[in-house]
Amino acid sequence: MTVRRVQGSEVEYGIAVTGQPHANPMVASTHVVNAYAAANGLTRRARWDFEEETPLRDARGFDLSRDAADPSQLTDEDLGLANIILTNGARLYVDHAHPEYSSPEVTRPLDVVLWEKAGEEVMRRGAELAGEMPQAAPIVLYKNNIDNKGASYGSHENYLMDRQVPFESIVEHLTPFFVSRQIVTGAGRVGQRQDGSVHAFQISQRADYFEVNVGLETTLKRPIINTRDEPHADPKKYRRLHVIVGDANCSETAILLKHGTTSLVLAMIEAGFLGQGRLQLAQPVSALHAISHDPSLQQTVELTDGTTITALELQREFLGAARTFLDREGSDDDTDQVLRLWESVLDRLATDPMSCVDELDWVAKLALLERYRDRDDLGWDHPKLHLIDLQYHDIRLHKGLYHQLVRSGRMKRLLSDDRVLEAVTEPPHDTRAYFRGKCLEKFSADIAAASWDSVIFDLPGRDSLQRVPTMEPLRGTAEHVGALFEDNDTATDLFRAITAS
Repeated sequence: MTVRRVQGSEVEYGIAVTGQPHANPMVASTHVVNAYAAANGLTRRARWDFEEETPLRDARGFDLSRDAADPSQLTDEDLGLANIILTNGARLYVDHAHPEYSSPEVTRPLDVVLWEKAGEEVMRRGAELAGEMPQAAPIVLYKNNIDNKGASYGSHENYLMDRQVPFESIVEHLTPFFVSRQIVTGAGRVGQRQDGSVHAFQISQRADYFEVNVGLETTLKRPIINTRDEPHADPKKYRRLHVIVGDANCSETAILLKHGTTSLVLAMIEAGFLGQGRLQLAQPVSALHAISHDPSLQQTVELTDGTTITALELQREFLGAARTFLDREGSDDDTDQVLRLWESVLDRLATDPMSCVDELDWVAKLALLERYRDRDDLGWDHPKLHLIDLQYHDIRLHKGLYHQLVRSGRMKRLLSDDRVLEAVTEPPHDTRAYFRGKCLEKFSADIAAASWDSVIFDLPGRDSLQRVPTMEPLRGTAEHVGALFEDNDTATDLFRAITAS
């Protein structure tokens, strides 16, 4: 058993134009993406291919009509906004009012951390370049989830899993896991309720914005379990679990645990190991909110059998099941790393949450806030605390409080700067992202479009575009096609070698 599976992340960034509080965020986001594209020779690169996308297909067995869908759900429409594909296999684009970076597909949780951190570097460069344009004001990006005006934007996870697993089983077991997972993966927030009208600290930035247990929406009536059935792979074999109930993390440890522990639970669900769930929450949405509102971690929530349990106890139940499962099925180094770290963090949270101050975002942020509160005698309603909250997520290296903690050795890292910088341009070698990225690096003038599951060539002498499907995420790797890029100097030669035509 392993935490390895095809997975990735999507992060929408908060955006502000210095000195222009009423600036159009869509325009500013477009400047960020286009500035990065222009500076890196990406302006001639392929468009995003929307043809195979099906955002209104529901895992419960139906398609939502386009007339009934909220416009934000129509992610298969080309709105003409900035939208580029990077040589590392990622997608950089404008998602309505935010710049978004969608990582390439990877197989290891630590690689999610690596290419997500590469996305931060991409966004940082894009914002700097946009601010250098003639008559432009500086643009600041935040890796967070709220604007403190009642709006929230997402940080999503994607996991490929076996299509044969009943969706009801996914809902049954993931609901209590996701509700309790926030004590490890929360980013912390000043203010409770969507509008922040309750002056207090909470664990998760996103928790208060979830209103239902299961659903297709991502921006309205947000569900704990999202039912979008858009695998971006062979739909007969795979389901892509689209997870929207998570915060944008700066901490590398939190990102690793977010993806690693979820991968472990999914492996147990696929194996049928968890059986009939006895940890069913009586009111999952209310439990999600209540757990987030209690940084002491003492809050109990009710199960359907009438008993009560804390988030820590719920997480320990899943940890214990994973240990038993691994004893039976075996493990590997990646899985052992996640398991050890998961157990260590839960043990320390149970003893003293502040002992995780150098690893978890919400604890690190709370410690910063409490120091200011003690020094200046501030109540939770003081505007300065909201500014500190926001500044934690500022992606500028010299301004962001998270980055100041890293520089001072008060926040642990898992990766080196050199590895992150390499991942800005280099794709993962063990998924189809390698083929996509290398096509764009070597033959950009001959690529008409690309998406997660195809690359479309526009070849000299051909009357029509030529689509190369990439429906199998574990093909198109460096092992499979690396030699083809070395041996073929033109896109036409590469296409002939792939198709033997």
